[in-house]
Amino acid sequence: MSVIVDYIQKQPQEIQPQLMNLYDLLKQVLPDAEERISYGMPTFFQPKPVIYFGASKHHIGIYPTNEGISYFAAELTNYVTTKGSWHLSYDEPLPEQLIVRMAKHRLEVVQQS
Repeated sequence: MSVIVDYIQKQPQEIQPQLMNLYDLLKQVLPDAEERISYGMPTFFQPKPVIYFGASKHHIGIYPTNEGISYFAAELTNYVTTKGSWHLSYDEPLPEQLIVRMAKHRLEVVQQS
Protein backbone atom coordinates (compact mmCIF):
# COMPACT_ATOMS: atom_id res chain seq x y z
CA MET A 1 0.00 0.00 0.00
CA SER A 2 1.30 3.45 -0.84
CA VAL A 3 1.72 6.15 1.78
CA ILE A 4 -0.99 8.15 0.00
CA VAL A 5 -3.53 5.31 0.10
CA ASP A 6 -2.70 4.89 3.77
CA TYR A 7 -3.35 8.62 4.32
CA ILE A 8 -6.70 8.37 2.52
CA GLN A 9 -7.78 5.34 4.54
CA LYS A 10 -7.25 7.35 7.73
CA GLN A 11 -9.72 10.03 6.61
CA PRO A 12 -13.47 9.97 7.36
CA GLN A 13 -15.11 7.21 5.34
CA GLU A 14 -17.58 9.52 3.59
CA ILE A 15 -14.77 11.53 1.93
CA GLN A 16 -12.50 8.63 1.02
CA PRO A 17 -14.10 7.99 -2.42
CA GLN A 18 -13.50 11.59 -3.56
CA LEU A 19 -9.90 11.46 -2.27
CA MET A 20 -9.30 8.13 -4.03
CA ASN A 21 -10.69 9.56 -7.28
CA LEU A 22 -8.24 12.46 -7.03
CA TYR A 23 -5.38 10.12 -6.17
CA ASP A 24 -6.18 7.81 -9.10
CA LEU A 25 -6.39 10.77 -11.47
CA LEU A 26 -3.04 12.19 -10.33
CA LYS A 27 -1.46 8.74 -10.46
CA GLN A 28 -2.53 8.40 -14.11
CA VAL A 29 -1.05 11.79 -14.99
CA LEU A 30 2.12 11.32 -12.92
CA PRO A 31 2.87 7.56 -13.18
CA ASP A 32 6.60 8.01 -12.60
CA ALA A 33 6.26 10.30 -9.59
CA GLU A 34 7.37 9.23 -6.16
CA GLU A 35 4.55 9.30 -3.62
CA ARG A 36 5.34 10.88 -0.27
CA ILE A 37 3.75 12.59 2.66
CA SER A 38 5.18 16.09 2.91
CA TYR A 39 3.94 18.81 5.24
CA GLY A 40 1.41 16.19 6.38
CA MET A 41 -0.13 15.93 2.89
CA PRO A 42 0.01 13.45 0.02
CA THR A 43 2.60 14.69 -2.44
CA PHE A 44 3.77 13.63 -5.88
CA PHE A 45 7.53 14.25 -6.42
CA GLN A 46 9.31 14.11 -9.76
CA PRO A 47 12.13 14.96 -8.75
CA LYS A 48 10.76 17.94 -6.79
CA PRO A 49 7.24 18.43 -5.41
CA VAL A 50 4.82 18.60 -8.34
CA ILE A 51 1.49 18.80 -6.51
CA TYR A 52 0.14 18.21 -3.02
CA PHE A 53 -3.39 17.55 -1.82
CA GLY A 54 -5.06 17.13 1.53
CA ALA A 55 -8.33 16.49 3.27
CA SER A 56 -9.85 19.37 5.19
CA LYS A 57 -13.11 19.38 7.10
CA HIS A 58 -15.20 20.87 4.28
CA HIS A 59 -13.03 20.53 1.18
CA ILE A 60 -10.12 18.90 -0.57
CA GLY A 61 -7.17 21.24 -0.77
CA ILE A 62 -5.04 20.99 -3.89
CA TYR A 63 -1.66 22.68 -3.59
CA PRO A 64 0.05 23.22 -6.95
CA THR A 65 2.31 25.85 -5.33
CA ASN A 66 1.99 29.58 -5.87
CA GLU A 67 3.13 29.19 -9.46
CA GLY A 68 0.34 26.75 -10.33
CA ILE A 69 -2.34 28.92 -8.76
CA SER A 70 -1.16 32.05 -10.56
CA TYR A 71 -0.77 30.21 -13.89
CA PHE A 72 -4.38 28.92 -13.76
CA ALA A 73 -5.88 31.98 -12.00
CA ALA A 74 -8.33 32.77 -14.79
CA GLU A 75 -9.74 29.22 -14.66
CA LEU A 76 -9.98 29.17 -10.88
CA THR A 77 -12.20 32.22 -10.46
CA ASN A 78 -15.24 30.09 -9.55
CA TYR A 79 -13.35 28.34 -6.74
CA VAL A 80 -12.00 29.34 -3.37
CA THR A 81 -8.25 29.78 -3.67
CA THR A 82 -5.40 31.12 -1.62
CA LYS A 83 -1.91 32.09 -2.70
CA GLY A 84 -0.96 28.41 -3.03
CA SER A 85 -4.13 26.35 -2.72
CA TRP A 86 -7.34 25.48 -4.49
CA HIS A 87 -10.36 24.24 -2.53
CA LEU A 88 -12.75 21.64 -3.95
CA SER A 89 -16.00 20.88 -2.16
CA TYR A 90 -16.61 17.22 -1.33
CA ASP A 91 -20.14 17.40 -2.70
CA GLU A 92 -19.13 18.46 -6.21
CA PRO A 93 -17.55 16.33 -8.93
CA LEU A 94 -13.84 16.76 -9.47
CA PRO A 95 -12.98 19.09 -12.37
CA GLU A 96 -10.86 16.35 -13.87
CA GLN A 97 -9.70 18.12 -17.03
CA LEU A 98 -8.46 21.11 -15.06
CA ILE A 99 -6.71 18.89 -12.52
CA VAL A 100 -5.00 16.94 -15.31
CA ARG A 101 -3.86 20.11 -17.06
CA MET A 102 -2.61 21.56 -13.78
CA ALA A 103 -0.63 18.43 -12.90
CA LYS A 104 0.91 18.25 -16.38
CA HIS A 105 1.82 21.93 -16.23
CA ARG A 106 3.40 21.55 -12.80
CA LEU A 107 5.41 18.52 -13.97
CA GLU A 108 6.74 20.53 -16.90
CA VAL A 109 7.71 23.43 -14.62
CA VAL A 110 9.44 21.14 -12.11
CA GLN A 111 11.39 19.30 -14.80
CA GLN A 112 12.60 22.59 -16.32
CA SER A 113 13.86 24.01 -13.04
